[in-house]
Amino acid sequence: MTREQKTAVIRMITAAAGLAAGIIAEHTGLGQVPLICLFAVVYIFVGYKVILEAFEGIVKGEVFDENFLMLVASVAAFCIGEYAEGVAVMLFYQVGEFFEDYAVEKSRKSISDMMDIMPRYANIIENGVLTSVDPADIKVGTEIIVKAGERIPLDGVVVQGESFIDTSALTGEST
Repeated sequence: MTREQKTAVIRMITAAAGLAAGIIAEHTGLGQVPLICLFAVVYIFVGYKVILEAFEGIVKGEVFDENFLMLVASVAAFCIGEYAEGVAVMLFYQVGEFFEDYAVEKSRKSISDMMDIMPRYANIIENGVLTSVDPADIKVGTEIIVKAGERIPLDGVVVQGESFIDTSALTGEST
């Protein structure tokens, strides 16, 4: 996890604790004003980025984006006296955004890792000499030579010889 992701997790856990404290306080008879203040502080703590991005979207003319809609939903909950729900909407939205960002980051890393194992050359016979060339420069129909232990740089059909191919990098299965 990156430092930013760790900070987001700490922020969400802290907000969840604040939400829980607010719910407990709500059932113990804490006055209305302190209760609203507690929920407002937790709301701003967990949702300040969404609030800022919603206002930036409004200024840019992009009114109905997800940040604006989350702001409307949570503020509406506050307006009808459902303070815990307003905070919960913002908290769960942040949790969803966190998991989305985390999944995108992992996907990018996986794609980057796959690019690192991509073969950088293909062997062809040119004028009777085995030559290594960039796979992008090979025309359809050109026969390539794959030596034992090498990665296969292009799609194709085996025209001569036989072997076993380790496809675990493609299928994700262990060997």
